[in-house]
Amino acid sequence: MDKVERLISIIMILLKKDIVSTTEFAHLFNVSKRTILRDMETLSLSSIPIYSITGVNGGYGIMNEYKVDKRLLSNSDLVNILTALNGLEQILISEEVKMTIKKIEAMVSPLPLVSSIQVSFYDWKGRSEIVQTLKTCQDAISMRRLVSFDYIDKNGAATNRIVEPYQLHFSESSWYLKGFCLHRMRYRTFKLSRIDHLNMDEKTFNPRDGLLAQERDATYQPEAVAIKALITPSIKDQFIERYGRKSIENYSPDYLLATIYVPQNSIGFRFLASFGTNLQIVEPEAYRDDFRNYLTEMMDNYRSSPSMDASDEIDC
Repeated sequence: MDKVERLISIIMILLKKDIVSTTEFAHLFNVSKRTILRDMETLSLSSIPIYSITGVNGGYGIMNEYKVDKRLLSNSDLVNILTALNGLEQILISEEVKMTIKKIEAMVSPLPLVSSIQVSFYDWKGRSEIVQTLKTCQDAISMRRLVSFDYIDKNGAATNRIVEPYQLHFSESSWYLKGFCLHRMRYRTFKLSRIDHLNMDEKTFNPRDGLLAQERDATYQPEAVAIKALITPSIKDQFIERYGRKSIENYSPDYLLATIYVPQNSIGFRFLASFGTNLQIVEPEAYRDDFRNYLTEMMDNYRSSPSMDASDEIDC
């Protein structure tokens, strides 16, 4: 955090709290007490009415006349933002997010002991490995600088790309970068886990006109097919969350009948296969046949045990 941002944070905290000690500020911003003293001098010279109190319970405050509450957000609004940010912190490990949480906590009075809503995500090792990629993309977006990287598409084809980065997008369990690809001369979405050797260029760019129209083309989804499937009650809640209660009807004591929309390709097949023996496709017949072929190919990989010859053995 740079000095200007720290000074703004100090003002925000003092506007909400009565007295804050030098030690508390130093610990919050991970700086020395001497740095905090210099910050207070800077604020005073900037006509911010800061005052100090000496003693055991001393610290710094801001004149009440300066504390005109102009917030447009209520206490409950701020708590809701905190809940969302705490969820974001789990998928985007960032000092900026942590500091934002601290700022808003300072504005909430009183801070609830237990939030009524909790957001949790899996702590996947792979997610922490792309933190630097996320940081580089964030910096490039804010500074409007080009990025270059090696990209491997879903078919395994490798290309080198130069991209005007515009937005980071998190969907279900993955991060994506949206931007204009100078290689394809089209707006494209790139999965961060497929990006390697990412570099931020010194060259800057100006945002392009008509970007939203290109984004609609870039986020085009494959056409989904309406299928009927028998499912066990054990996975009913997963279908309700994704497709709604109206997608499910009673069928027998052991099964429910679900009507859902799924792409007729490997993406849709992987989704359906994740339910294992708890799902059986009924119709249409063409989709059932394609799905059966997909499962047969999967089973072919396990019909014989894999073996390693001497050249493939792993050194211990």
